[in-house]
Amino acid sequence: MRVAFLGPAGTVSEEALTAAAPEADGVPLASLRDVILAVQDRRIERALAPVENVLEGGVDPVLDCLANEALEVAIVGEVVQPVSYCLAASSELALTDIEMVFSHPQALGQCSGWIAEHLPNATAVPAASTADAVRQAAEDNSGKVAGIGTRLAAQRYGGVMLATEIEDDRSNATRFAWLSRVEEAPASPVDGPAKTALVFWGRGSSSPGWLVSCLAVFAFAGVNLTRIESRPLRRVIGEYMFFLDLEGSMANAAVSGAVSDLHKHAEVVRVLGSFATA
Repeated sequence: MRVAFLGPAGTVSEEALTAAAPEADGVPLASLRDVILAVQDRRIERALAPVENVLEGGVDPVLDCLANEALEVAIVGEVVQPVSYCLAASSELALTDIEMVFSHPQALGQCSGWIAEHLPNATAVPAASTADAVRQAAEDNSGKVAGIGTRLAAQRYGGVMLATEIEDDRSNATRFAWLSRVEEAPASPVDGPAKTALVFWGRGSSSPGWLVSCLAVFAFAGVNLTRIESRPLRRVIGEYMFFLDLEGSMANAAVSGAVSDLHKHAEVVRVLGSFATA
């Protein structure tokens, strides 16, 4: 089975895919949006995309694409991948000589404390992926550039590791979502721990207590919320969409009933997926 992931080779996404499904035929793509839309457009059967990091929270490009563009894509499972980064360059360098450090914005955020302490003269520069950052640093011979990425990327692109385990918290991990076309998604699990992910927005959102009323349907049904996050709706300033993760499957009457009640308060309610908990 072909599985799209954020490339190039050597990203955290590839590490997660290799750990979770070593038999899969990984297909690296240039952006997270491409990863998701490859499934939407039927170019790839499955995808593995990051949705949440312990240190940095939700992965905005993935959430936005699932809510606004990939209407035929469903979350069918999840994987939690421990994340550890190294600092790599083309040769041995003194950390004080580094003037630019490249990495994906999520990785820069996850290592911001270490960067501030150990790279006092470096400017953090966003890259398309952690693997791109390490590859770019490994090819730069100026003696002033380094990249933050995985050890796998440093090995793949010939980078010299100047420091390892530079993430700000050793418990750093990223939760990835397995994605498929909606019509190919398995039925909501009946047995075992499960999670349901959804997004909602709309009617009445400017009224006092609207969000409380929306969330109360789950409290009244005895359904526990494990995550809530807001993102701009991109229509008018002050309008937001809300992402929820719930304990339980849509096969559970309490969960499905609460989601049905949410429709009474919100203009749009979309179940992004109902799947076994990692």
